[in-house]
Amino acid sequence: MENEPLSKPSTAPAMHRFAILLACVTFLLLFVGALVMSTGSGLSVPTWPLAWGKLIPPLVGGVRYEYAHRVIAGLVVVLTLTMAVWAVMAERRRIVRNTAIAAFALVIVQALLGGLTVLLGIPLPIAMAHTSTAIIFFCTAVALAIFTGRWFEEAPHLEEPPHRLALTTLGVITTLVVYCQIVIGSVVRFVNDAIAIRDFPIFAGPAVPGVMSEAVLSDYVHLGGAIAVTFFVLWTSLRVFRSHLDQPRLVRLAEAMVLLLALQILLGLTTVWSDGAVIPASAHVAVGAAVLATSVAMTLCAFRLYGRPRRAPQGASREPLRGTFERKVTA
Repeated sequence: MENEPLSKPSTAPAMHRFAILLACVTFLLLFVGALVMSTGSGLSVPTWPLAWGKLIPPLVGGVRYEYAHRVIAGLVVVLTLTMAVWAVMAERRRIVRNTAIAAFALVIVQALLGGLTVLLGIPLPIAMAHTSTAIIFFCTAVALAIFTGRWFEEAPHLEEPPHRLALTTLGVITTLVVYCQIVIGSVVRFVNDAIAIRDFPIFAGPAVPGVMSEAVLSDYVHLGGAIAVTFFVLWTSLRVFRSHLDQPRLVRLAEAMVLLLALQILLGLTTVWSDGAVIPASAHVAVGAAVLATSVAMTLCAFRLYGRPRRAPQGASREPLRGTFERKVTA
């Protein structure tokens, strides 16, 4: 049929809004998870999935943070299941269906890792797997919000201005660097009971301290990661500002990424100078996730504009995209 929509017109905008809701609730979950870590509340409820056999335990002390984390995590599971079922039943685009199914698989793995983290007393390998999977799931939720949007479906395919390193490649590198930095930061938070270098940026006098303990070394690695993130975020953003000003969506994402990076650096310094105060430390984690989400969104949009032209799904008729080939019609 001519010009058949890829999903039902009445459900496509609703699905996009639902995907945005899923991403936002997942972001909230990351922030509350950071609060659990910052307050040392991870084992305040040492049983799972129930709290001492109760659905709602006495909400005192660290139990409040841990219980809030579990409630929001349960909500994320329900939202993800709803999204996956909805996409499979109502969405024709394979990329949306597959991403929704992958998101549901990830959230189940994430929930099981969270349970093991509690039951086994927060062992570092499982705790890091829990954190790493959480970040990947958040990126998947952001991707769903991008894929279900009208812009992603209707944007034309264009020829990218010539550069030694394509914007899509640069975006992938930036995203990976930011992801690795978040994981490194999580390791630092698990390994160090306190900030090892409290007088940054003078490093207890000399630039390189005489005694390089495990805590100091981990802080140095995290600092090196922060420098790498700053370098690639600025490189990617400057590329957009110089060569892609005709793409407002890319420009807005680049502006947001730079502003979030500046806020992230400020929160990192505040965390150090406040000796790991709960709110700055937790906000530092959340804004780092926001930087990653922005990088993921920019990379996906760049692939949509400058990657290989996408073929229309089977059974759907589409007009040729500007800047690509025209379909040949045979009698």
